[in-house]
Amino acid sequence: MHGVDECQSGEPLPPAQVAREVLDRGDAHRAIAVSAIGLGAAGLIELAIAVLGGSVGLLSDALHNLADVSTSLVVFIGLRVSRRPPSDSHPFGWERAEDIAGLGVALAIWVSAALAGYLSIHKLFIHGSTTHVGFGIAAAAIGVIGNQVVARYKLRVGRRIQSATLVADAQHSWLDALSSAGAMIGLIGVAAGWSWADALAGLLVTGFICHVGYEVTSELIRHLIDAVEPGVVATAVVAATAVEGVSHAHVRARWMGRTLLVEVEGFVDPATRLDAAQATGRAVEAAVRAAVPEARVVRWTPKPID
Repeated sequence: MHGVDECQSGEPLPPAQVAREVLDRGDAHRAIAVSAIGLGAAGLIELAIAVLGGSVGLLSDALHNLADVSTSLVVFIGLRVSRRPPSDSHPFGWERAEDIAGLGVALAIWVSAALAGYLSIHKLFIHGSTTHVGFGIAAAAIGVIGNQVVARYKLRVGRRIQSATLVADAQHSWLDALSSAGAMIGLIGVAAGWSWADALAGLLVTGFICHVGYEVTSELIRHLIDAVEPGVVATAVVAATAVEGVSHAHVRARWMGRTLLVEVEGFVDPATRLDAAQATGRAVEAAVRAAVPEARVVRWTPKPID
């Protein structure tokens, strides 16, 4: 074989894709900034009314929203760090920083769950009073609307740029909308004469927080331990072996932050020349990218058929 063993393809990103990366990061930063401003305003309004009226459900929701502002900062730092280029010590780059930042989001979710649960149980047993119910209901409604708008925006951007961290942050904001709704329902119950409704609403909010916390944490851990979606490897194998000159292929895939890296070992005729192997590799890369749209990097290594 004339050089096939030495041929390995992993072409640099074309200018169009580099430009897309820059635009994606700009959209991500804008989504985080808008989220922080919106949730910060909603959280401060809820906090003021909760302190005034003594609503534990609204207080838990306010603390949760304000915690989101800090997690937005964590996500922003993760996105900034992930921009660093590969180096001798980090040959694959820094994109996993986004997943580590996502763990910071997950931690904030679990801390919020613990705090909301504690406050709710405490009020349930001491039977504290709740006042200024009308203002509390209005503040909770602001929380519902604000979180829904922010969650939809971040989810749309996160899915488009394939950022697991931004999607996790969007799920967190969606949770906050349910949290605000639970606080509002509890206050409506208090207005109806059920003094225990506020504490019960706090417990329901805690349950929502734990559910989404589990989903967010499990997804981020899957990324960190190199798990990929079912069917990705099989689809890439079919695409690679459909290229003329490839007898069969071995495929591995892993997530690196927002980048799905697909490595293809294609078995070709031992007599294949180096230039032909490279041409086959480019065809394989194109076929795999078309079959697996989320694949941002495809690396081709030809192997001689024994």
